[in-house]
Amino acid sequence: MIDWIVGIVVLLVLIAGGIPIAFSMTLVAFVGIVVKIGLAPAMALLGQVFYDNGMSYTLSVMPLFVLMGNFVLKAGLADDMYAAANAWLRHYRGGLAMATVVACGGFSSVCGSSLATAATMARVSMPSMRRYGYSDTLATGSIAAGGTLGILIPPSIVLVLYGVITQQDIGKLFLAGILPGLVGVLGYLIAVRLSLLIRAEHQHDIEALPFLERVRATKGVIGVLGLFACVMGGIYLGIFTATEAAGIGAFGAFLLAALRRRLTWATLYEILVETARMTAMLFLVLFGALLFSNFVNLAGMPNDLRDWITALGAHPTAVIIVILLIYLVLGAVLESISMMLLTVPVFFPVVVGLGIDPIWFGIFVVVAIEISLITPPVGLNVFVLKSIVPEVPTGTIFKGVVPFIAVDIVRVALLIAVPSLALLIPSTM
Repeated sequence: MIDWIVGIVVLLVLIAGGIPIAFSMTLVAFVGIVVKIGLAPAMALLGQVFYDNGMSYTLSVMPLFVLMGNFVLKAGLADDMYAAANAWLRHYRGGLAMATVVACGGFSSVCGSSLATAATMARVSMPSMRRYGYSDTLATGSIAAGGTLGILIPPSIVLVLYGVITQQDIGKLFLAGILPGLVGVLGYLIAVRLSLLIRAEHQHDIEALPFLERVRATKGVIGVLGLFACVMGGIYLGIFTATEAAGIGAFGAFLLAALRRRLTWATLYEILVETARMTAMLFLVLFGALLFSNFVNLAGMPNDLRDWITALGAHPTAVIIVILLIYLVLGAVLESISMMLLTVPVFFPVVVGLGIDPIWFGIFVVVAIEISLITPPVGLNVFVLKSIVPEVPTGTIFKGVVPFIAVDIVRVALLIAVPSLALLIPSTM
């Protein structure tokens, strides 16, 4: 037991010291494997993990979805998402904040990044909310919370990483994220109304748009909705795999950007370079996590934790709650991908040994990470938003996300109490 405990402590110390998580995990795992089985086998395992996964066909889904998200960002679809949601919701009390949440959900369905969603929607929706008298508390809270939907509503890079690490069907993970994602959007709409009740805010009245203007505003998102329906519908119907869906999604996003005349040779070069850079970073972190997973397995950690839980007589639900609390703590120091890759190799063997469905657990992990992105003292989405609107105090943003965190806790409880919320759609494939 002492081997893997020392390994995890050293890993956390290295990360706290500023060493990138990819190198920290690889170094700790390699040294630990050398101690367990010797230098030559450790060298062979290191080469095998990096080579085999680098050549993996399944893993090609990642750069393709990253490319799809970059095309969507350059196409300016966030503006259309917000315009469409605004057209239908603006005249309700808190309508602009609700429109922001809906636009975040729609944008994340083709972007897949919480940070990109929060940063983009802050630039799009913040000016109009201020113009109509929305407080900075409500405005920034709705943006920061809405941005977290980016890692759950498919396609999601975090779900891809989970699927690769745990050898689960990525298509099923995507489908499992749909209903919890929609529940998240609905919950955040309720949180907006709760914010209005708690703080007794008053915004300027906004007239409802005529029906034809609402329809006209919706036309701008037909392309992106069609792209989402094509990607997810194709996976659900078994027409193509998740990897093929990623290729179709990337090509469809390229066509959308081209038809909107947002592509130049310089822009295309920028998109391709950024995709290559992000993919290389993700691959390095992923390979380090896979090597670390080999180390903790060799060190006997899954069996040790399972024996410990059995000795305590802990119920699976109690174990899940403890894992949730760990994620909330880690959210203060790590971003979403680092949390996923650091913890899943540790938790996954334990929860599977307890009989918990691995697809359900993937959705639970992502929802837990979502909450950690906006919880104080260091919610990453909050600080991304702070960089966009530096004049708003950090405390104001954290105050704004409190109702959204409360709703998220309810969503986690619902997910634990009703597992079919995540498993219903995959079970009908």
